[in-house]
Amino acid sequence: MEEEDQRKVTDLVVDLVRRLLPQQNPNSPHFSQSLRYALRILSSCLNPSISPDADAIAESIKRRLATLGNSSDALTFADLYTKFASKNGPGSVHNKWAVLYLLKIISEDRKTAKNGMDFSFLLPNLGLNDDEMGNNVRVLNGKDNREKGWKNGVLLVSKDPENLREISFREFGNLVKEENEVTEEVLVRDVLYACQGIDGKYVKFDSNLGGYALLDSVKVPRATRIIVRKLCELGWLFRKVKGYISESMDRFPAEDVGAVGQAFCAALLDELSEYYKLLAVLEAQSMNPIPLVSENASSGNYLSLRRLSVWLAEPMVKMRLMAVLVDKCKVLRGGAMASSIHLHAQHGDPLVHDFMRQLLRRVCSPLFEMVRSWVLEGELEDIFAEFFIVGQPVKAESLWREGYRLHAGMLPSFISQSLAQRILRTGKSINFLRVCCDDRGWAAAATEAAAAAGTTTRRGGLGYGETDALESLVMEAAKRIDKHLLDVIYKRYKFKEHCLAIKRYLLLGQGDFVQYLMDIVGPELSEPANTISSFKLAGLLESAIRSSNAQYDDPDILDRLRVKMMPHGSGDRGWDVFSLEYDARVPLDTVFTESVMMRYLRIFNFLWKLRRVEHALIGAWKTMKPNCITSHAFTKLQRAVKLQLLSTLRRCQVLWDEMNHFVTNLQYYIMFEVLEVSWSNFSNEMEVAKDLDDLLAAHEKYLHSIVEKSLLGERSQTLYKSLFVLFDLILQFRYHADRLYEGIHELQARTVESSLNSRDKKKSRRQEKDKSSEPGSWISEGRKALTQRASEFLQNMGQDLEALATEYLTLYLAYQMVCFLKACLELSS
Repeated sequence: MEEEDQRKVTDLVVDLVRRLLPQQNPNSPHFSQSLRYALRILSSCLNPSISPDADAIAESIKRRLATLGNSSDALTFADLYTKFASKNGPGSVHNKWAVLYLLKIISEDRKTAKNGMDFSFLLPNLGLNDDEMGNNVRVLNGKDNREKGWKNGVLLVSKDPENLREISFREFGNLVKEENEVTEEVLVRDVLYACQGIDGKYVKFDSNLGGYALLDSVKVPRATRIIVRKLCELGWLFRKVKGYISESMDRFPAEDVGAVGQAFCAALLDELSEYYKLLAVLEAQSMNPIPLVSENASSGNYLSLRRLSVWLAEPMVKMRLMAVLVDKCKVLRGGAMASSIHLHAQHGDPLVHDFMRQLLRRVCSPLFEMVRSWVLEGELEDIFAEFFIVGQPVKAESLWREGYRLHAGMLPSFISQSLAQRILRTGKSINFLRVCCDDRGWAAAATEAAAAAGTTTRRGGLGYGETDALESLVMEAAKRIDKHLLDVIYKRYKFKEHCLAIKRYLLLGQGDFVQYLMDIVGPELSEPANTISSFKLAGLLESAIRSSNAQYDDPDILDRLRVKMMPHGSGDRGWDVFSLEYDARVPLDTVFTESVMMRYLRIFNFLWKLRRVEHALIGAWKTMKPNCITSHAFTKLQRAVKLQLLSTLRRCQVLWDEMNHFVTNLQYYIMFEVLEVSWSNFSNEMEVAKDLDDLLAAHEKYLHSIVEKSLLGERSQTLYKSLFVLFDLILQFRYHADRLYEGIHELQARTVESSLNSRDKKKSRRQEKDKSSEPGSWISEGRKALTQRASEFLQNMGQDLEALATEYLTLYLAYQMVCFLKACLELSS
């Protein structure tokens, strides 16, 4: 039955060829070649390398026909394929894709044959030739056919009827032995030794080449030498990594290694441990003999150079990465080392990415532990100076501004600058509360922050790749700890109340206190500065407090207000050196630093000078007003003298009005447009401040606004100097006004005395004669002499007032012009 089936298959193949080639003689060589070709195709077991898709293969055939210029054939094929694909059901072809693929392969093979190329090697060798096929392709059952592989009309395929394959393998083995002085098993073991940094029998480290290489005296094919050299690269990389680890561990605990460097070495050692395990497995396999090339060569647990190259492909990638990292990190430590390693993690290869991620988790664990300790405990655990936050010993008042800072060189690239600033501020807040405020409430806030962020306060809660968790923890901790810090500053240390006290006393906002203080210290401050007792001034300050509404302020605030005498020279008066100071103690001295208080002192000196000028004008008014109606006492004087007196008094009054107008407007501008507006803005910013940095920035803005708007800034030095010249002119006016009215009082008294003594002419002559010998006495002079002296005095006073008025008005106009130009420039900018 089996023979009958084989005969039937053979008949079908012959019949198929006859149908395809109806014009060919069955005894012709072409027909025999075609039959042989058909048998090879039908006997082949090749699998296609593309996915089975009938529509895709049909589209490919149609496109190929169109490309060749056979448009009509392409259309015909498309129509035939449509009909072919629509045939379903019994009797139809199920595997349509295979039929199309076969036709396409045959077509391409025929085209190749026409071009003179033979791809018959792609088909299995059936051991047939033209002689074996014979000129007669009829199916024979004779002896010759049975000897040639035919049985019962069926072609029998024999693997190797004459053991030609085994003979070829033996010849190949002999050829390999002739070309190789060393067996491949020995080379594999030497390569494995080299991969561990050990010299083998034939593969040794060459210092000239800087790596492992096969000895030149060993006779091996060039291809073998190349593959050995490529594999030995792993040994060179291993030596570099191993050397770095040994050198670093020998130097530890040196500062240039640090905790991050130690973690890096530990991670490298873990990778080398896995590498050692792989080498142990490979060494066990290398003990098995390598079979010759045969049909069973792919099976068996042996290790050849090519198999070894496959095994070591992934370790080679990892070792190269570790060697590159070792070169990069030799001079780096801490956050800089983590940044350098992180840059190599930005890779598209999943193997490299996962390897670097795992390595970075180990390397960055000390850094993330430092961040956790700093953010939640305020502890700077950085004995090797690897952290991106640096601390330095400072006084308590400088702890916030100078105690801690960011070290940009140690900031890892996977932590943003804004996040680093927030981390810095959070730890600073904890230390500020602990050192300056003697507060422990931050611990509860830190615990709440960790719970809200979903992390733990224990070690190991954070790691590389958890940037979102880190940001969440820092945000929650900063929000709670900063809020607690501001609550302590506002409520426990009454920051707002102290700011208001400075405004009221140093910026002269408490009007009744300032007025009373100026009244009682005025006479004392008119004396030379070196003769004034600071203790007496302190007593006068206490009197001013008790005599004004300041007495109702908090005793702690009043206790901080003190008198300060600035350095002075021999010609200075008390007015020039007197000032008030406010003692801002810890922790308020973080805001009210020494430099800040110096700026407050500068503002106080300006406002104090302005108040002194105002006080001088009020004093001049008190002197001038009672004397405005005293001119009737001089009715007996000559008309010219009376007119001169009235002119001098009028000039003095007009000048006082001008000066008072200027001082009043300037004081209104300073007190309301500058101080009150700035205070209102500062109060609003205090309410919305979220942390101490915001509070410091708000206070700095408040103080800067006062300095600039009060014309005390660097850009207003010209106006500032002009203002003080104007103030000096006003004080000179007060001196001239006092001298004028003192002279008028004296003239008035002498005029009355002269009128009383004129009743007794004889006696007056004798008295005038006697008095004329006394220098500076006007009583003994006659009316003429008195009139002459009054005229001279008034003339001198008029000249002095005229000169003073001219200088004042000139400077005042210049001051107004500069103010106008400054305002225009500010508007334009």
